[in-house]
Amino acid sequence: MQFTTILTLIGLLVSLAGLPAQAQPQGAGTSASDAVMLDMREAFNKSQAKRLSELLPRAQNHVLAPWAAYWELRARLETATPDEISRFLTRFAGTYQEDRLRNDWLLLLGQQQEWGTFMAEYPNFRMNDDRSVQCYALLTDFKSNERDVAQQVEDRWLALREADEGCATAAGQLLQAKKLPAHTAWLRARLGMENGKPRVAVQAVGLLDPEWANTVSAIYANPEHYLEGRLLALRARTKELVTLAMIRLAVKDPELAALEVDKLRWKTQLSQEERSWVWGVIGKGAAIRQSDKALAFFLNGQDKLMHADHLAWKVRAALRAGRWEQVAAATAAMTESQRQEAAWVYWRARALLALAKMPADRAEAQALLQSVAGVQGFYELLAQEELGLAIMPPPPPEPLTAAEKAAANGNPGLQRALAAIAIGLRADGVREWNYSTNLHTRGGMGDRELLAAADLACRHEVWDRCINTSERTKSVIDLAQRFPMPHKQAVLVRSREIGLDPAYVYGLIRQESRFIVDARSVVGASGLMQVMPATASWTAKKIGMTDFKPHQITERDTNIAIGTGYLKLVLDDFAGSMPMAAAAYNAGPGRPRAWRGQAGAPVLEAAIWAENVPFTETRDYVKKVLANTTIYAAMISGQTQSLKARLGKVGPRVADGTAAANDLP
Repeated sequence: MQFTTILTLIGLLVSLAGLPAQAQPQGAGTSASDAVMLDMREAFNKSQAKRLSELLPRAQNHVLAPWAAYWELRARLETATPDEISRFLTRFAGTYQEDRLRNDWLLLLGQQQEWGTFMAEYPNFRMNDDRSVQCYALLTDFKSNERDVAQQVEDRWLALREADEGCATAAGQLLQAKKLPAHTAWLRARLGMENGKPRVAVQAVGLLDPEWANTVSAIYANPEHYLEGRLLALRARTKELVTLAMIRLAVKDPELAALEVDKLRWKTQLSQEERSWVWGVIGKGAAIRQSDKALAFFLNGQDKLMHADHLAWKVRAALRAGRWEQVAAATAAMTESQRQEAAWVYWRARALLALAKMPADRAEAQALLQSVAGVQGFYELLAQEELGLAIMPPPPPEPLTAAEKAAANGNPGLQRALAAIAIGLRADGVREWNYSTNLHTRGGMGDRELLAAADLACRHEVWDRCINTSERTKSVIDLAQRFPMPHKQAVLVRSREIGLDPAYVYGLIRQESRFIVDARSVVGASGLMQVMPATASWTAKKIGMTDFKPHQITERDTNIAIGTGYLKLVLDDFAGSMPMAAAAYNAGPGRPRAWRGQAGAPVLEAAIWAENVPFTETRDYVKKVLANTTIYAAMISGQTQSLKARLGKVGPRVADGTAAANDLP
């Protein structure tokens, strides 16, 4: 296989990495005016409306003046006059800040039930990505036009993770009007119970009858007590409350819940739908705990009556058990949208291949693999290999024209975003950048516009926006943008010094920090490789960095030295298994040691093992790091790569006389 395309991309990356960061966008202001913006952001965070009003005149000439005006008005939106709001929307027409304030105002209008003003303003809401606002809009449509909006409200309400006012208000009025079935509220309550969101469950049931809300709270606190005192469940309300108690018990103790739901009184009094949902929660809980009983629990219910998350975990449990017929059954029961996700396309195809008896079966599996194969992600790469195709980056797109670059460079939203990021207002800058690329125009920017925007971010070394923006393209792929290699000399030299694959290091950094040198997580991890303070101190001693001081962890070379040093120690402890080392880097080494199983546990394809990682964040992390690594390896080496080879297999620790490094933090 020829890799001239890859080598060309490498050349592009080298030249890109050598470019100096451009100067701050024109108008970013002096350090003094930047300080005013930072002071205003802090005052906004602290809800200091008076302080914001005092500072606002000093921000009028700053490139981020729309942000200053937004913070000042948003802080007092509840008391602002309609004229003030209207003047703001007119003055900043077309900006993110205009639409952001409109979003806030629409929520307030919905809460205050000022439907006339809401209906007049809603058509101007460009983002229209707030489910609560959407629910208020559907409610106004129902109230004014008597349009059937029940299904749309239900879809949005059930999709919300937290308790909200907009969709709950719409659902409540539709429930009262008998346009929405009571079962929808009970489904919402089930999801609240299952996901540890008691406010969701209490709010949903309270819409049916406020007096039932206290019972739901008591069930969440002590489901065993409720079930012990309940012998009969003949009324619909009681059956649903029993189901909620079973769900809560299943989250706490799947095996105890399995014994409870299998009692004769519940077999005869609960419906098949209610029991199937409970078995789905039990199976999911057991699968998360990697219990061998998980699949058997799932088989007590009917796939078609389970939630999407239950079916996903049933597939995972079936993969661990090697039961391909159950993988096929669970994926067949998924909704069309869930079944089209790359993970379930891949595993359904694998199941059909394993069960194939006729050429038509194999042809269906091949067609499924072909529908997702590519270089866009973990399962896309696996599908590519399953088809026997080499992992080959697509040809680069046509070079951007001067006009395309100029359009991106002249985009005021992108310029404000870069200015905000440059002075430390990264979160605000990211929001405005994403709005400008994804939401300002309905459907977002076209592929060429996205490539130009990504190029702008790359030239300013704002690597996270470079990568994320380029990843949105549909018909063209620019891997030089999606997989940049900043800090190349530092990463390559350090990796090779300690015997690490530099592609693995790049794959991990890309996932950890998107190459943001001063990145800091909410839990305190810092720098390119997102190292925790305690881990940094421990690793520094381990690798002989005797003069390390905690504040140095944000220094690029120090962060790379400590991060790669720790990664090498973890990788060695897991006998070179990249999937397990990645899991350890994200979740700590103790967890993947448990997830690999003890003596007698099965040896699994690492893709199956990774899909069964209990933590959603770590499961996603492992897959992305390994996919990143495979692409980077092709780009660095210019040689064909295999994701499957890098994954290998995962099973219990081999007894080779070496002790586990149990002191690894």
